[in-house]
Amino acid sequence: MGRVRSPLAVVAVVLVAGTALTACTSDPVPTGVTVGWDEARSAVQVSWKDDNAPNRISIEGVVSSSPSYVKYVAADEPNTWSIPTSAFPPDGNYRIAVAIGTSRGGVTSKPARSPMFDTDGPLRPAEAIARTSGKDVVVSWKVPPPDQDFTPNDPLDLPAGSQVYTPVIGVNGQPFKPVAAATTKSSLVLKNIRPPYYFQLRTKNEWASLAGAEIAGRTTRTTAAVPTLWTFGKQMLIRGRTIQQEISCGGSRCSVQQSTSAGLPVVVLAQNRAGGPWVQAGRSTTQPGGHFEVRVNTGGTRSYRAYVPVHSRVGALFSASSSKSYLTRSRLLIQGAGYAGGNVHNRNGVINAAVVVRPALNSTAMLQFWNGRAWGNVKATPMRGGRATISFRATRPGVFAYRFLVPGTTYQGTPVYGTATPSLVLRVR
Repeated sequence: MGRVRSPLAVVAVVLVAGTALTACTSDPVPTGVTVGWDEARSAVQVSWKDDNAPNRISIEGVVSSSPSYVKYVAADEPNTWSIPTSAFPPDGNYRIAVAIGTSRGGVTSKPARSPMFDTDGPLRPAEAIARTSGKDVVVSWKVPPPDQDFTPNDPLDLPAGSQVYTPVIGVNGQPFKPVAAATTKSSLVLKNIRPPYYFQLRTKNEWASLAGAEIAGRTTRTTAAVPTLWTFGKQMLIRGRTIQQEISCGGSRCSVQQSTSAGLPVVVLAQNRAGGPWVQAGRSTTQPGGHFEVRVNTGGTRSYRAYVPVHSRVGALFSASSSKSYLTRSRLLIQGAGYAGGNVHNRNGVINAAVVVRPALNSTAMLQFWNGRAWGNVKATPMRGGRATISFRATRPGVFAYRFLVPGTTYQGTPVYGTATPSLVLRVR
């Protein structure tokens, strides 16, 4: 009668047999896997040691997804291979795995791995600001601090501080082209540049290339609607719009297009006489669509225009522009006019009429009467400090219309045109 083996003994035999099978069919693991750059720094040169066996080369991600790159090297080929940098996704951590195997027979050894390295791309420049300096434009930008390096001093690291920025500009009908020498600094001067244009910095390292620090250099055109006649001392509303031309570089060549922006400063300037200085009379900012409204306090007759100064913000530089100038004639302000005691009086009563105007002037006002066809002069009366009064007797009943005609004056050397009061109706009973 044969002996029956215990279950533990059976398991032990199976494990021993399995171990012996792996040892017999597994090839030796390659050794000495190293990585470095080729001469052009356009490919990663991987090298290893083995006994002239065929090899399978792959890229393994470390906390990053592994790309699908696989290369088989025949046994009679050298134990080295160049992997183009385009095979590595940027901003990841990777290592090269080398095993023995073929595309038909599969992998017959465990992989040997290179030291880990990163594929961090260049730092993108951002927050570009431009300011004018005569005919030149000074551009400055910021470069963010690098992310934490999880593979410090890896075999593919290059010396720090070697990142170079190349400034390019696109203009209407042309592709991007370099506009100044490449630099490692964070500012540069663009010589004799006129908008509209589209500026950007291009940079690259061994792993990737990118663009950043964009600035749209825009021209502006400003129009305004200014009243031709206004009343002295009243706020006057000036409306207008600022339209821009900017460059778009979405295709192989750049093109010009029209746009508007909110938040552009707008200044209304006033001039008392031709050839005189322009002074600020009001200010505002553009709203969506480029529209603006500015309220100004009026004095004498003056010319007005809307002016948009040079304006800079992150990513954009706006040229200055001005609307046409428009003359606004100022007329006297009638502060009050009427009859003492109201406009209903008894026959043969004395009527006291008065008028008050601004600016306060010393002159002569004329009381006029409507005869059914036209206004006729009744009597002149002196005006002092902008006030005139006159008395007359109502000799017959009826409804009558009078008014004051006040001549023009000057205010701070500028004309203020005369005016007449509205019709002052008088009822005599």
